[in-house]
Amino acid sequence: MRLARFALLGALVGALAAGPALAQEAEAPTPPAQKWSFSGLFGTFDLAAAQRGFQVYESVCSNCHSMRLLHYRDLAGIGLTPEQIKAVASHNTVPLGLNDQGEPITGPALPSSPFRSPFPNEKAARAANNGALPPDQSLMVNSLPGGPDFVYAVLTGYKEPPPGFNLQSGMNYNEYFPGHQIAMPQPLQADQVEYADGTKATIEQEAHDVVTFLTWAANPEMVQRKQIGVRVVLFLVLMTGLTYVVKRKVWSDVH
Repeated sequence: MRLARFALLGALVGALAAGPALAQEAEAPTPPAQKWSFSGLFGTFDLAAAQRGFQVYESVCSNCHSMRLLHYRDLAGIGLTPEQIKAVASHNTVPLGLNDQGEPITGPALPSSPFRSPFPNEKAARAANNGALPPDQSLMVNSLPGGPDFVYAVLTGYKEPPPGFNLQSGMNYNEYFPGHQIAMPQPLQADQVEYADGTKATIEQEAHDVVTFLTWAANPEMVQRKQIGVRVVLFLVLMTGLTYVVKRKVWSDVH
């Protein structure tokens, strides 16, 4: 699994670096830092935001982008119950192997099924996107410089090109994307999804939520890792104090 993650990470970075969107060298501004619940040593994932982000992924992103490293059962990590996971999975059609005649068959996904991919292969994906390959989003947040802040900035950075800007055919102007040219049209629109919890679906809210979900997807063990780190630090502090006390006690007669 670890080797597969690194292989996919390399493929993502290579796809972005080789894309036509980077052909025009123009310095993009540094994405402004956002407030994330998972930032800092004691940060944790806002599960409500992650669940809303999954709604955005399901409704918008999954039409072009895959998440090959995730299975539907993994959604328990953002607080979905087994019944909710079964319902989510059953609404997606996935390959289920071969029948007795050796023909591929499809059917409703199971909790153990990988996330549905929008295209059967890379050629089909490029054919549907004017030659551009939508990258897999499993590790996207980790693979891009700037991480969550950069992804949020790109999702909210679509604008009309300034006068005199040479925008290539089929490309879209984005304030924060390197070169300011990106093949992906603006994916988010206000009220594009109807949040189950009634949250107002502005572009900024949708971007914040889906980035939270993507960050969780790329780092599902982040909270546990932070908790272990804090415990180790506290243990070392305690042991340092005990060692000092013992040292004073042992050497007190000498002094």
